Amino acid sequence: PHLKASNSLSHSLQAKMSRPVQARRLEGIDKNIWVEFVKLAATYSKVNLGQGFPDFPAPEFLTEAFSRALGGGNHMLHQYTRAFGHPPLVKVLAQFFEKLLGRDLDPMTNVMVTVGAYQALFCCFQALVDEGDEVIIIEPFFDCYEPMVKMAGGTPVFVPLRPNPPKDGKLMSSADWQLDPAELASKFSERTKAIVLNSPNNPLGKVFSREELGLIAELCVKHDVLCISDEVYEWLVYDGKQHVRIASLQGMWDRTVIIGSAGKTFSATGWKVGWVVGPDRLLKHLRTVHQNSVYHCATIAQEAVAQGFQRELMLYGKPESYFVQLPKELQQKRDWLVQSLDGVGMKPIIPEGTYFLVADISQFSESPAV
Repeated sequence: PHLKASNSLSHSLQAKMSRPVQARRLEGIDKNIWVEFVKLAATYSKVNLGQGFPDFPAPEFLTEAFSRALGGGNHMLHQYTRAFGHPPLVKVLAQFFEKLLGRDLDPMTNVMVTVGAYQALFCCFQALVDEGDEVIIIEPFFDCYEPMVKMAGGTPVFVPLRPNPPKDGKLMSSADWQLDPAELASKFSERTKAIVLNSPNNPLGKVFSREELGLIAELCVKHDVLCISDEVYEWLVYDGKQHVRIASLQGMWDRTVIIGSAGKTFSATGWKVGWVVGPDRLLKHLRTVHQNSVYHCATIAQEAVAQGFQRELMLYGKPESYFVQLPKELQQKRDWLVQSLDGVGMKPIIPEGTYFLVADISQFSESPAV
């Protein structure tokens, strides 16, 4: 009798476990191309050119700052710091963005540190997008935007950058990919909650001009739409191009969240330190998501990044600045890669920024090797 009861209980527990366990909000978003890239590169011992991380070390001034923080005797750097950002880091970020945006910032309310820009994006969508809201996404785009919008209950609405090839036979530039103003305007409606702007753009490398940003800003103001501005590649801009911050345009500060990344800025992607900058009326909701999810970022990494920014603040605009040196080095590599791909018959699209390059390989599509 005891054995029968035990078997019956086991069967009962097994039956209950047949109930679906996955939340409906995860349906259709479980696949991730970058997970596949990493797996395939490891399986076949190939170079992974798909993900946004450099193959050179972070600058010495940054790694030395990390070493000092690690072994400097300040035991509190091994403990929790302020949940919304290590005080030295949010302070210097506020000082830096005051210079970039031309406005006063409160480090405690206008800046929040996140576990990389990825978590900053997650906080934005969870805090600002509600069930049934529409979010405009410009194509091509960083792949996480779409699933994050869906997880928040929102509906992605896509608008493409369309190519306008030069007629003089020159190679196409990312600047030749543009939004159609009428098409963009048609995507805005009473259901539109936000637009995601990524400039410089991953993967195209496009740096949106002041005129293009002005069009987006005008539509955001007209329709009372928020702007989630992913600017992680803000310092990786080539050929003398200028990265214009949409939050600096008229009417945009109060409706924009700027997202940045120490990983991209200082070539240390594994540290996973990011930030958001914006008005308190928006960031207070992001803080709610942050405090109820990851809560806190690694203190030592934040301390080192703070020291890195303090250095760059002193050297701002000078030749010795890492923010001046890095794009020069990467531009040389970009030019070499463009020439190499062009030399073998591909049609590279010359990126104005980021460390990505897209190439047209359609003429090889019939090749059995492709």
